Amino acid sequence: MWVFWLIAAGIFFIIEMATIGFLVFWLGIGALLAMVTSFITDSILIQSIVFVVTSTLLLIFTRPIVDKFIKTPKEVKTNAYSIIGKKGIVISKINNIEGCGQIKIDGEVWSAKSSDDEDLAENTEVEIVEIDGVKAVVKKTTSESKSTINS
Repeated sequence: MWVFWLIAAGIFFIIEMATIGFLVFWLGIGALLAMVTSFITDSILIQSIVFVVTSTLLLIFTRPIVDKFIKTPKEVKTNAYSIIGKKGIVISKINNIEGCGQIKIDGEVWSAKSSDDEDLAENTEVEIVEIDGVKAVVKKTTSESKSTINS
């Protein structure tokens, strides 16, 4: 029966490598401990109990410790949402009533609208506060320095 537990442990470890949850690993350890138990007794019931109990205990008591050391980002901003919080420069007057206006941020041109329904003139420094459909919603920055903007 030890071969069964060895194969099960191998499968659990392969599944763990394919996932990021660090959950199936404990099942693999439990299967290895059940394999060791199979050298002591031939009882499948005892081996199964060792597997279930050790896997559960390892999951309950060691997972919180591992989670402290493995910091995974909760949210990774990608695509359009990656520009939120960045500063840009108005290259075409922003007029919310006419629905026109463009900004340049990190060398890219984006359609934009003002967050406070204020028209923004060209060369005004703005900060992106959100994305609404295909437009960047911007607000005028209080800083007068334009040297930090990649345009």
